[in-house]
Amino acid sequence: MIKNTTFLKLIQTILTDDDIKEIAQDLGIDDASNKVTLRTVTEYMMMSAAHGWTGYRDAADVGPAAGLIQLNHSSLSKKLKELDYHFMKKVFEHIVHRCNRAARRKMKLANSLLLIDSTTITAGKSRLPWAVYHGERSGVKLHVSYSPETEMPVGVVETTGLKHDGPIGEQLADKRFVLVEDRAYFAIKRLDGFRQNRQDFVIRIKENVELSHVKSLQRQRLAGSNITRDITCRLGTEQSRSEKRHRIVLFTDDEGHEIRVVTSLMDVSAEDIAAMYKARWNIESFFRWIKQNLNVPTLFGTTENAVYTQLYAALAAYVLLKWLHQQAKRAVPKPALSFVGFQRLLLQGAMPIQWRAAVAEFLYQKRTCHRISLSNFG
Repeated sequence: MIKNTTFLKLIQTILTDDDIKEIAQDLGIDDASNKVTLRTVTEYMMMSAAHGWTGYRDAADVGPAAGLIQLNHSSLSKKLKELDYHFMKKVFEHIVHRCNRAARRKMKLANSLLLIDSTTITAGKSRLPWAVYHGERSGVKLHVSYSPETEMPVGVVETTGLKHDGPIGEQLADKRFVLVEDRAYFAIKRLDGFRQNRQDFVIRIKENVELSHVKSLQRQRLAGSNITRDITCRLGTEQSRSEKRHRIVLFTDDEGHEIRVVTSLMDVSAEDIAAMYKARWNIESFFRWIKQNLNVPTLFGTTENAVYTQLYAALAAYVLLKWLHQQAKRAVPKPALSFVGFQRLLLQGAMPIQWRAAVAEFLYQKRTCHRISLSNFG
């Protein structure tokens, strides 16, 4: 069966030959191959993620029916073993820059959130001996900053599974946003540093952290509120205590467990602070989606380059699919089509006619705009 080529056309529209050439030159990568070019590799890996192909052989077998050039699976595997994975990471960052409005925003909007967390992809220790994790398992981590506003990742850092989240999270901090993080990212010195550098945050406190010099904040009590306390205090023991006073909001979750978060935001209600922390669920849903729908747990190769290339290709595929769904949804508010349903029907070439028309019009506009942009430099 011939697959729908709309997604391939989107890749080719957003990622031009000039873009690939520029990325390769920046990384000092030679793209002299006549057949297994960087474009070929990029399209194969992003299409593999979107379609859920199970490996190099599967991709080579069905790729031509999806519009890709015919390729031997061993040639694809060999190229990816040799290719520096930073090439695909740069491709991902280019696509984020083109598609994610939050990543391009020049000024921070008040209370715009940036969720930071990590997810681990595991495999047998014998498959990834360079990334031993626990026991007989190896694992790699993707540390992600994610905008719930655009439902897209803003930044990603890749590590092996044993790397701690906290130090990596600092690489993903961004003053344009309010950082929302779990306990793994809590550190007293880090909070003081954020305050000094004017980085806003909402971070869960570890359960054993001592609160001292407590002062309650005056607040209007709302009926049905789950807020139990709203205070300022210093954090830690006398031997290791925060230099600054911090605001702490305590509230109960849906199961009645108390949660303590520290925040730099003083002009926001305690209820809104609790809601900001609860927004963390969005990044958990994102991790679950890419694992279930982009075949991420099925690693094609075993080298560092092959593994990270596949993961960044999957993230790039997600951004493009999400962006296309958002654009089409604006043009066709009804009948509604979920993101999962959109991906499935798009790749099968079975979308309702209104959605097909909206996607076709959007791609036409993007190609036209790109040609106009190029002509300005002619």
